This record gives sequence, C-alpha cells and structure tokens, in this order.
Amino acid sequence: MGSFVKNVLCLTIITLVAGVGLGAVYDVTKEPIRQMEENTKLKAYRAVFPDAAEFKEDDDLNEKAAVAGTIDGCDIDSVVIASDASGNDIGYVINVTTHEGYGGDISISMGADNSGTVRGVEILKISETAGLGMKATEPKFKDQFKDKNVTMFSYTKSGAKSDFEIDAISGATITTKAVVNAVNCGLSFLGSVRGD
Repeated sequence: MGSFVKNVLCLTIITLVAGVGLGAVYDVTKEPIRQMEENTKLKAYRAVFPDAAEFKEDDDLNEKAAVAGTIDGCDIDSVVIASDASGNDIGYVINVTTHEGYGGDISISMGADNSGTVRGVEILKISETAGLGMKATEPKFKDQFKDKNVTMFSYTKSGAKSDFEIDAISGATITTKAVVNAVNCGLSFLGSVRGD
C-alpha cells in the first residue's frame, strides 16, 4: 500500500511540474506566435494589394463579416481597407476560410479594388496533399484570379476560355473547388458591402 501512495504522489508531482512548465512555455510563446501571424497577414495583404500604402481595420466591415457568418461553406474572417499613399481608400482585403479543402480548412486573403476587380489571392493556411493540392500556393494557380472583374469564378478541367474560368489543378479538383469557392465567397461579401 505504501508503494502505491508513493507512486501516486510521484505522478501527481510530475503532472503538476509538467503543467506549470507548459503554462510557462505558452506564456513565453503566445506573443511571438501572435506577432508571426500578424506579419504573415501583412505580407499576404501586400501580395494581394501591392499598390496599397496602408491597411486599416474597419469595425463596421468586420461587424458585417461577423453577421454574414458562413457563406456557401466559407467564413469571412476579417476585412481591411487598402489605402493609397494619399489616404484614399482603393479597395479591400478579405480574409476567408473554406472548410472544403481535401486536407482541412484553407484560409486565403484576397484583394479587390473598389470596382470589384480581384487584385490577387494569397494562401494563408493550407494542409493539402504535397505535389497535388499544395500547388494552390503556386503563382501559376493563384495568378489566374488576378486582374479579373467577374461576379463569380468557376473552375474547368478543359482549359480556361473566359475570365471567370480557372484551370483546375490536375489531380486536386477538391482543392481547386475549395479555393475558387473561397474567392467567390469573398466576392459575394464584397458585393453586399458595395451594394451590388
């Protein structure tokens, strides 16, 4: 009986020390992780809207995004306003998460100017199959959205013939569909903001 109590006491002490250690590691790494995520977003903002000098948070837009909730399987995570060097608003950066990826959620940033033209798409988070779905991060795929003013994109396996068509990634139709749907969700939200 004495050895049982000794073992329980030993395990309890080990658990307490491990818990305190994990808590300390969390406190130490929390801020650097948050800063790294912010830097990743800012880098994506600059990639999808290179003309912008500043990106401003807008509480009204983010409240509208929260109210919009899920649109066609996607969440509008946040919206920022892109401004030029003179302080004029020139467009929006919309962060969208789709839950339809083959390997899980895919988060994107998309930039669109005031006319609704897509300025760029950048992948924030993705865990698709290497060599297939991960090709969504390559410029060859992402640049298909760039500088197009359409109300909705669709994907095709037979070669894009119109501005609204996106060439599917060979062997990764699910990933292609998820990213196209995420961009469409962003466009849909933008249309509601602009009153289209």
